[in-house]
Amino acid sequence: MHIPDGFINAPVSAAAGVVAIGALAVCLRGARRELDEQTAPLAGLVAVFVFAAQMLNFPVAAGTSGHFLGGAMAAILVGPYAGALAVSVVLVIQGLVFADGGLSALGLNIINMGMVSTLAGYGVFLLVRKLLLKTKTGIVAAAAVAAYISVPASAFFFVLEYAIGGAGTFSFNQVLAAMVGVHAFIGIGEAVITALVISAILAVRPDLVYGARGLLPNLELRPALSANPSNSSDSATETSSLHASRSAE
Repeated sequence: MHIPDGFINAPVSAAAGVVAIGALAVCLRGARRELDEQTAPLAGLVAVFVFAAQMLNFPVAAGTSGHFLGGAMAAILVGPYAGALAVSVVLVIQGLVFADGGLSALGLNIINMGMVSTLAGYGVFLLVRKLLLKTKTGIVAAAAVAAYISVPASAFFFVLEYAIGGAGTFSFNQVLAAMVGVHAFIGIGEAVITALVISAILAVRPDLVYGARGLLPNLELRPALSANPSNSSDSATETSSLHASRSAE
């Protein structure tokens, strides 16, 4: 999925860079509304997880391999704007430090993997979520479908970019069949990983899942236990006294 230098011509790559900068600016503004004291640290953890997960490749077919994108997962956990920023930060580090994707193609990679996978994935999640029961199982199922669709959607955008400014000699239909076909298989792994992550977080801290807000009953922060045991005993004593006085009345 990472586009190397020279695969797309310079004019298209430059235009994609301008579009990517504009998209990042919009996401920065939108992320201010999504992030709070809870989700801001989680956004950093999401970026670290996506970075680590993208380093692992799994076999697909005909000797090809794929890796996790993480756009849909990031959007569901911290919101579409913050999720797009998290994945884009990962892509910038990969391009600058690990030479994973060309520097001239960085804008293309940010559009495909940072924006399309995240925003398209979240859009599918919202659509599927409306059709399913408002339960943890329904949310996980919607997340899996969204993650699966986000991968071929990103691949399709690459096909469009190649059709506009590709440096190769392959036809549009050849590139479309190869990219979307292979990434349809990669989407299965994307769906499984996303479903496992969302399910695990919903099981312990559902209040941290942005895409589940306002859906699950009793979705609130668990009260922290007092560090002073005497305070707890005093509180219990006060509660017992209150009940006793009410009984006397």
